[in-house]
Amino acid sequence: MYPNTNNTLPRISEVLSKVNSGIIAIPNNPSVDAVAAATALYLGLNKIGKNCGIACSSPVKSDLIGADKIQNTLTSSGDNLVISFPYADGAIDKVDYNIQNNAFNMIISPRPGQPKLNPNQVKYSYSGGLIDFIFTIDAPNLNSLGQIYNDNQAQFQGKNIINIDRHITNGFFGSVNYVNKTVSSTSELILNVLQQLEVELDKDIATNLYFGITTATNNFSSYSVTADTFAAAAQLLKNGAVKKAIKPITQPSLNNSGFTPPPPFNRPQINNNANFVAPTMSERDVVKPIENVEVAPSAPEGAQTGSAQPNTPQDWLKPKI
Repeated sequence: MYPNTNNTLPRISEVLSKVNSGIIAIPNNPSVDAVAAATALYLGLNKIGKNCGIACSSPVKSDLIGADKIQNTLTSSGDNLVISFPYADGAIDKVDYNIQNNAFNMIISPRPGQPKLNPNQVKYSYSGGLIDFIFTIDAPNLNSLGQIYNDNQAQFQGKNIINIDRHITNGFFGSVNYVNKTVSSTSELILNVLQQLEVELDKDIATNLYFGITTATNNFSSYSVTADTFAAAAQLLKNGAVKKAIKPITQPSLNNSGFTPPPPFNRPQINNNANFVAPTMSERDVVKPIENVEVAPSAPEGAQTGSAQPNTPQDWLKPKI
């Protein structure tokens, strides 16, 4: 029996009205629907002034807006600017700074013989924010979050965990559980959350959510699609959602090198190098013809037989009375 979720959306609004920063966590190897829902929620929360980040233990490759913000650590955006770039041990000689013309300049000097820093590889983010709330998206339990939960279990204790999911296996582990197994996608649930928070649905948010719905429903062909699904899709299109082509899932190919398929089960294997010996038949295996077949009595019972031609009565076939 699933808990009543009629009052869940107002409770989410109540929780977020009291806190300012948090994290959105998605499980290991998330579905496209989960990534679309999480990134749309991230964009929406930032629009209403909430500091939040997105965390996933496994790498996520996606061209959805906001997917580049997904990190493998449980950190919330704050006031600290973080400058990140690829680093090899011993590649940097020193880091310095100066202020000129009202500009703060950071100077990073490579060691002699090491390549200079490529500005195209520099990334910027914010950290230092407190984790006051945690959204879990498409996660049946906290362990499904993987390393970001296993290494930070203390960060989850005592926090406002908002559990959003649509799967029947969900364990209702959150302080607020918005779980609805009748919807066809998690993106539909996030759309309801953003509407409850009065977030303006722009083109980026609408595109992410629409792509999540179309992917989860196999382009609206799933048995779970309802009238509400089409209503949500129509609303997202009205808000500028861009249709994206759904790429088919590629199946892993088998490496057949060095593999010889077995012969058909009904074809016996014959060793061509062995000398063929014809089967022999014993005397008892030979079917002998029947030499004597009795076709009619040749003499009355008890009569003597001899070499003379038998004399058969003319009326031997007639019934005797």
